[in-house]
Amino acid sequence: MKKILLALSFCAASFAGMSQLKTPSPSSTQIIKQDFGLGFVELSYSRPNIKERKIMGDLVPYDKVWRTGANQATTLSFSDEVTIGGKKIPAGKYGLLTIPGKDNWTIIISKQVDVTSPASYKQDQDVVRVSAKPITVPSKVESFTMQFGDVKATSCALYMMWENTLVSLPILTEVDSKVMAQIDELMKTDKPPYFNAAMYYMDNGKDLNKALDWFNKAAAEQPDAFWVYHNKAKCLAKLGKKQDAITAANKSIELAKVAKNDDYVALNEKLLATLK
Repeated sequence: MKKILLALSFCAASFAGMSQLKTPSPSSTQIIKQDFGLGFVELSYSRPNIKERKIMGDLVPYDKVWRTGANQATTLSFSDEVTIGGKKIPAGKYGLLTIPGKDNWTIIISKQVDVTSPASYKQDQDVVRVSAKPITVPSKVESFTMQFGDVKATSCALYMMWENTLVSLPILTEVDSKVMAQIDELMKTDKPPYFNAAMYYMDNGKDLNKALDWFNKAAAEQPDAFWVYHNKAKCLAKLGKKQDAITAANKSIELAKVAKNDDYVALNEKLLATLK
């Protein structure tokens, strides 16, 4: 009897071990977190493969809701408010669904974050719908792929690619008012961010004279900061103060050589070449 019980225990343990067998997923999950604006966007989706099948108009039917991936629901998360299709969308987590078409796709941002089949989709939970024209690409994409591209300070695009089809979703965010509010507050502190504020002003079409004043204050705080003098030279050049820009660039070269920073020596030499 003991031998029978021992054998049964061994079999049970074997079956338990088999139930824990882990194999590669046929549609692997990918999570992408992209810095964007003053925060981030995050995408979670599954990636089915073509496997010699016809995809668009067949495996992925035209004119029907698609979870835009496989297995789990596809989701997009925003740390800050964004604008999609002309509509402002509060920070949060949303479902990403699509209705592929031969000549036009509908991209849906939904309050539903658990849609894994068309039957569970509810149109009244849509936050926004965006029309997008599919583009035919020459190279076949084996694994369904989504990625963020053209990432700029206030805009990016979410690209969706499979088989020979590419579709993109523009995403916008507002940054300037938030940065300007930060600058106003931080300039009242004991350690104002003179250099960073000056860079923002110079790079975003703000008051260049104010930027120059902050570059001067940053240089006074860090007399050996060759990068400060280089950007001060750029600011002076934009203001049309050519001779002052040359002087600042040469000062930056002098400091960069002491610091053995060849990159900034080269940057200043290129700047000086434009000021001749």
